[in-house]
Amino acid sequence: MRVAIVGATGEVGRTFLKVLEEREFPVDELYLYASEKSEGTELTFKGEKFKVRALNKETSFKGIDIALFSAGSAVSKEYAPRFVKDGAIVIDNSSAWRLDPDVPLVVPEVNPEDVENHKGIIANPNCSTIQMVVALKPIYDAVGISAIVVATYQSVSGAGAKAIRELEEQTRAWCRGEQMEVKNLPRRIAFNVIPQIDVFTENGYTKEEMKMVNETRKIMHDPNIKVSATTVRVPVFYGHSEAISVKLNRPLEPESAMELLRKAKGVVLVEEGYPTPIDVAGRDEVFVGRIRKDLVFEPGLSMWVVADNIRKGAATNAVQIAELLIHAKA
Repeated sequence: MRVAIVGATGEVGRTFLKVLEEREFPVDELYLYASEKSEGTELTFKGEKFKVRALNKETSFKGIDIALFSAGSAVSKEYAPRFVKDGAIVIDNSSAWRLDPDVPLVVPEVNPEDVENHKGIIANPNCSTIQMVVALKPIYDAVGISAIVVATYQSVSGAGAKAIRELEEQTRAWCRGEQMEVKNLPRRIAFNVIPQIDVFTENGYTKEEMKMVNETRKIMHDPNIKVSATTVRVPVFYGHSEAISVKLNRPLEPESAMELLRKAKGVVLVEEGYPTPIDVAGRDEVFVGRIRKDLVFEPGLSMWVVADNIRKGAATNAVQIAELLIHAKA
């Protein structure tokens, strides 16, 4: 397979390389692309160094089989169709194509069959949506879910390398008694929480919150499922956490839900204690704990869900989609 990574020098781009190597993805030729300022940067894959090319200087992408994109919506909108025109299948990590009716939105543990419907582009869902639907799909299949209320606690890595540096710099400044600068996030993040991720929409919800609403419906193929999300940035480097309550269509005891999740692909059930972001950093599974009867929804369940947002929430999910494409060819 001839594989390209677009946005190779970013946090997710570098993780693409790690995940491809760890999962022994069959890469015969590798092409790395990023912005002009990153041109010439060397990245290592399987012990070999590869130079990053400037995307805007390329005139042809012929010969590439699969392109993994993580370079933002504007880049995806401009370049994904060009890769497709030259014969590649694009797996895009931005929000550019997620709600396009002609583009499948795929989480391999939830709706793998949807990859067959692609027309050259497959969208990777929002990181918070991915871990939520992986945890809920076994329960949805068993008894049905009519409503979801979720509050997220999202790490700064979800906002990119600049946000990671901002948390580091503010924490150091606080320890020294110095003034903390706010550059890339809406408010100070060190020793604080920010109930805003992305911009606000007309209904009072942020774009990040509405992504969880609309993407969940598309992935689950259920336009009637009700979702209310509150997304919050917290001073954690890696790993998103979610407190989820669901209204079920039929009763399901917590013990029965736990049994379903024990068997679920891509899920780690934490039966004693609970998972935290530090526990899951660097892992590809979705960790679920604190399963209990919900005290508002009847019938209903509440749970705590944690995953590494850069891996399962982005890079790993995209590589898993690429694996589905290979298996479909075979």
